[in-house]
Amino acid sequence: MEDARADIAERVRNIITGQLAVEITRVVDDASIIDDLGADSLEMVQIVMLIEDEFGIAIPDQPAEEFLTVKDAIDFVVAAQS
Repeated sequence: MEDARADIAERVRNIITGQLAVEITRVVDDASIIDDLGADSLEMVQIVMLIEDEFGIAIPDQPAEEFLTVKDAIDFVVAAQS
C-alpha cells in the first residue's frame, strides 16, 4: 500500500508541477495549491481534469473544491484507487 501511495503521490505532484510551472521541491504535502503554489480557479479545474485522466477516475465537484493542499488531492486519489 505504501508503494502505491508513493506512486500516486509522485504522479499527482508531477501533474501539479507541470500545470503550475513550479519547482517540484515546492509541491509538498502541506502546500496549499492556491495560496502556496499560486493556482487560480481555472488551473484548479485543469489539475482536477488531468488527475481524472491520469488515474481513470471521476472527481465530483464537491471533493474537487476540497482539494486545498497537495495531500488532499493525493488522499482522494488513494481512496478512489482502493
